[in-house]
Amino acid sequence: MRNFVTASGKAIGSIGQGTWYLGEHPQTFQEEASALRAGIEAGMNLLDTAEMYGDGAAEILVGAAIQGYQRDSLYLVSKVYPWNAGGKQLQKSCEDSLRRMHTDYLDLYLLHWRGSTPLSETVAGMERLRAQGKIRAWGVSNLDTEDMEELFRAGGQDCRTDQVLYHLGSRGIEVDLLPWLQEHGVPVMAYCPLAQAGRLRRGLIAHPAVQAIARGHSATPSQVLLAFLLARPGVIPIPRTGNRAHTLENAAAAEVRLTASELQALDQAFPAPQHKVPLDMQ
Repeated sequence: MRNFVTASGKAIGSIGQGTWYLGEHPQTFQEEASALRAGIEAGMNLLDTAEMYGDGAAEILVGAAIQGYQRDSLYLVSKVYPWNAGGKQLQKSCEDSLRRMHTDYLDLYLLHWRGSTPLSETVAGMERLRAQGKIRAWGVSNLDTEDMEELFRAGGQDCRTDQVLYHLGSRGIEVDLLPWLQEHGVPVMAYCPLAQAGRLRRGLIAHPAVQAIARGHSATPSQVLLAFLLARPGVIPIPRTGNRAHTLENAAAAEVRLTASELQALDQAFPAPQHKVPLDMQ
């Protein structure tokens, strides 16, 4: 498995930080920046963002939050819109992201989802950016198994991740995508690892199996959900929060080690599908 490592060669923390919906409101900007810094201090030095998030606002937030840190101690990830993922527009999008984040390079640059741009054109553009030193590596997001197979046929064997929605209540990738990625040494970056807010998240948090396991570890239900993903080889969850206390709670989940019987209990409570299902994106 191709581990994520910083420019200095240090492996990143086992949990990263997402930024979807962050940076969009001036009244919470400093609180959110403080939350990201708390995560960095706690070992969550991978920060994931995208040009889509708040039309660049999240990238601006990340740029502000990382000031004062050694750049090579961080692992910065951003994503390009599919309609910007080729030719001169890919170059411009990358340079705009670098400017907003006040950095000279991205550790990882992702195609946000598949669009009409041929994958071969995106691969060629990503490799040009890497040769220029603007990115150290590239990957994709929201690509299913057939897309990944096509990507590899298009010369994309250097893809360093597939970032997809994955949590205890959404296990569809376990049918074929996750095994394919593991076989080909491509790590999974799991977004929305605590599920999005609403009935689904409440159902996960309040489930008796999750609650019982949390009590057994003196942990929170959210930490159990993260620990479930951490038990999967080659999976790094990237929870999002603008709250410092929640950030530290997420970071502490790295210390929760679920037993085989606990994983079995979660599997029985929230079984993976037995057949292929469409890739979840929300």
